[in-house]
Amino acid sequence: TPISWTKLIFVRETWAYALGKFFIDPIWWFFLFWLPGYLYERYHLDLKTFGIPLAIVYLISDIGSVAGGWMSSRLLKAGWSANSARKLTMLICALCVVPIFFAQSIDNLWVAVGIIGLATAAHQAFSANLYTLPSDIFPRGAVGSVVGIGGMIGAVGGMGMAKFTGYILDATHSYATLFAICASAYFIALLAIHLLSPRLSRVESV
Repeated sequence: TPISWTKLIFVRETWAYALGKFFIDPIWWFFLFWLPGYLYERYHLDLKTFGIPLAIVYLISDIGSVAGGWMSSRLLKAGWSANSARKLTMLICALCVVPIFFAQSIDNLWVAVGIIGLATAAHQAFSANLYTLPSDIFPRGAVGSVVGIGGMIGAVGGMGMAKFTGYILDATHSYATLFAICASAYFIALLAIHLLSPRLSRVESV
């Protein structure tokens, strides 16, 4: 039986998912839209030369999306609870994004590509586990609505990040602040998820 989103917005676990999306989706959109510009400004790559570095970054991202699901699934099969398996996997992913903070100080293009690729792969792995939280927590009739609410909140965050990125680059001509945000966003997302749903307990009464 479908459950109305007007009921779901008053459930803490809905916001555990939605705020997770709010904090990490803008980082992914930042990578998608601003990475070519960064490669141009930092390494002087243009439309003819940044294709291979970008392709490598997104191929690494594909690996991350599979690895994130694989890791939490292995922990579940080993007897871990969904709460522990998902959150430990997301914590490891958050740690893997931290080196992005130092990307702007790296002169070697391919080292930078490796660090950025690690960050995008960690995003995809984190996202894979975040996406499965609604089905872990909610009855079937609520899953689609919770995912939709989270998607909307994530998109709002993405729009704000686009405006903020333009403002920061105009004001500072540096990506340092933006990479610092990328490095910390996943810890903030995980903290929000944990505070709102400490045990990822099933929501039975909606």
